[in-house]
Amino acid sequence: MRKTQIKLIQLQEEDREQFIKDNQWAFKYGATEEFGNRDSHFEEEGEIISRSTIIRAITKGEAYWIVHEDQRVGGAVIHTEKDRGELDLLFVLPECHSKGIGYAAWCEIEKMHPEVTVWGTVTPYFETRNIHFYVNRCGFHIVEFFNSHHRDPNDPDEYENTDGFSDGMFRFEKIIHQHKAI
Repeated sequence: MRKTQIKLIQLQEEDREQFIKDNQWAFKYGATEEFGNRDSHFEEEGEIISRSTIIRAITKGEAYWIVHEDQRVGGAVIHTEKDRGELDLLFVLPECHSKGIGYAAWCEIEKMHPEVTVWGTVTPYFETRNIHFYVNRCGFHIVEFFNSHHRDPNDPDEYENTDGFSDGMFRFEKIIHQHKAI
C-alpha cells in the first residue's frame, strides 16, 4: 500500500477564519453521522466544537493545515513542552476521509517533534471513528474517561452545564520508546 503524501503548512493569521470553519464542519459532520440531526452535543449553537475552543488551541499551540495534492484537506493543532506533547485538534474534511490523510499527518507530527516521548489527546466518547484512529492506527491507549463523576482537571468547568461533551471524553496517551544506540 502506497503511503499518502501530505505536507503540514503552518497556519497564517489571514487563514485563521477558514481553519476555524473547516474544523467546525469536520466535527459537526462526525456528530451528525453518529446521531443524525437530533444531536445535542453542541458546545455552542449549531457547533460541536466552539469557536473559542479552537481559538484557545491555536493561541497556545502550533497550528497547521494538512495539504494533500496541493489542497487543504484538514488541520492540526499541537503544543509541546520538553518531552510531552498534546494533540489539541486534528481534523480531516469529510470528503477526504479514508484516504490515509489523518494517519500521514500524525506521522509527520511525530517526525517534527522527536523530543516528545509522551503524546496525549482527548476525543468525545461517541466519536468511534476517532477512537479507532487513535487506538488502532496511531498506537494510542485509552488512559482515562472524563465525565460528570471524574472531571478533566484541565477543564473543570466542562460538566457544569448541559452543553459540550457532558456525556464524556476519552483521554489517550501514546508513549514513544526511544531506542538508544549501543
